[in-house]
Amino acid sequence: MDGLRDGIPIGLGYLSVSFGFGIMAVSEGLSVFAAVLISMTNLTSAGQVAGIGIIAAGGTLIEMMLAQLIINMRYSLMSISLSQKLDSSFTTPHRFLASFGITDEIFAVASGKNGEISNRYMYGLITVPFIGWTTGTLLGAAAGEILPASVKAALGIAIYGMFLAIFIPPARKAVGVLVVVAFSAGLSCCFEYIPVFSGVSGGFVIIICALAASALGAFFFPVKDGEEAESSDG
Repeated sequence: MDGLRDGIPIGLGYLSVSFGFGIMAVSEGLSVFAAVLISMTNLTSAGQVAGIGIIAAGGTLIEMMLAQLIINMRYSLMSISLSQKLDSSFTTPHRFLASFGITDEIFAVASGKNGEISNRYMYGLITVPFIGWTTGTLLGAAAGEILPASVKAALGIAIYGMFLAIFIPPARKAVGVLVVVAFSAGLSCCFEYIPVFSGVSGGFVIIICALAASALGAFFFPVKDGEEAESSDG
């Protein structure tokens, strides 16, 4: 019950954001069933948006695999960090099952909970966000089939609004984040508007921009060990 209660705010947020994903998926030619199935089996906003782009562009499976690996690799790091808070009820099968539901928001709530975490709490915490994400996708996809194109275009930007809300606050506080975001956006524009780069598929554009921006940030704005310790203490 504690997990279900703590998951309600996350689920409500996912309900609205995934509505935009559902509209986007249908607009790119996917069926309502396919859109809902993607959300039920992935639970990753950035990965799903990138995946839809690759599907729409007719990308290869290799592009899809590499893009998802790079975009979602952070979840493995979150899982490793969270494993330090799990109690003895988290046997290996439970760890595999619960890892499916690790998202940025679920990780943040679970990490901030005092004491150890049981598998029952974790399943409760994952349940409401999962339902919210899937239901929002269903509603958005269904609406995408009946709403006028102008309305779909307006509602479809909701998921991009979530991405903006994620990186704008830290970009205002840390120049490193701002530079990395600006570099990534600029590089993406180069692939879009410079003719010599126009042949690069959307999937590889995502991969190149992500790797190049990450390398830039790691080289020019590395996080010192002291800063990591202060962040953990905070």
